[in-house]
Amino acid sequence: MQLDRFDLDAFVLATLAEDLGDFGDITAAAVIPADARFTGVMESRDAITVAGLWLAEALFRKLDPEVEIKILVGEGAQVAAGTALMRLSGNARALLTAERSALNTVQHLSGIATMTRTYVDAIEGTGCILLDTRKTIPGLRVLEKYATRMGGATNHRMRLDDAAMIKDNHVAVAGSVGEATRRAVAAGIARVIVEVDRIDQIAEALEAGATHLLLDNMDPATLREAVAIVASRVPTEASGGVRLDTIRAIAATGVTYVSVGRLTQSAPAADIGLDFVLA
Repeated sequence: MQLDRFDLDAFVLATLAEDLGDFGDITAAAVIPADARFTGVMESRDAITVAGLWLAEALFRKLDPEVEIKILVGEGAQVAAGTALMRLSGNARALLTAERSALNTVQHLSGIATMTRTYVDAIEGTGCILLDTRKTIPGLRVLEKYATRMGGATNHRMRLDDAAMIKDNHVAVAGSVGEATRRAVAAGIARVIVEVDRIDQIAEALEAGATHLLLDNMDPATLREAVAIVASRVPTEASGGVRLDTIRAIAATGVTYVSVGRLTQSAPAADIGLDFVLA
């Protein structure tokens, strides 16, 4: 699989180098005969949405190019507890050495995908679209945002150069919502997302050329009022403090999008294990 601006080879090398240290897997080298072979099954221990199996495969293959791997479920699949995700057979030392790196990757990305899916399911039927944010672990943004897509979300900005996003600190420095927005428009930026936290800022932002309004920390009643004022002239996005127990009421206000930082910021790792059996 290819992801924009993601170097799979570099990721695999860096991930394994971090774990191998200067002297490699001294446990496997001491305990496991060089020619021993293992077969194993990667299995979900909870109901999850799957993401990252292709990365695990790449990690295993880097240490054992001859490993036999069969991926048993698709990316984005929703599976029950006890589902086998991958079967593999190869050199025991290599597979044991790559095990933790492979599991960490799949657990982290599947955790994000699983949480994302719960939020997507919570707003089903409202017509609202779930967005992720840039609240990602440095160096893992491409993968974490890939995982949110596997969970059914749509990516917000990937990078700072995707669109202008004028937030409260920009406004504080520029002097006003309108002034900050006018400067972004004058710079020739096509997409100008403007955060507003008060109803009276909406007209100012629209008149200055905002192409998308981020309605920050507004309750459902205020969101409905804001949506009515905007009247579909630009997309609207609810953001700030969104939780699983509040997202449906927020989505039902008529906003185009709702963004949730915790998808990448707070998702727990999925419970996935890899059990090896001597062949």
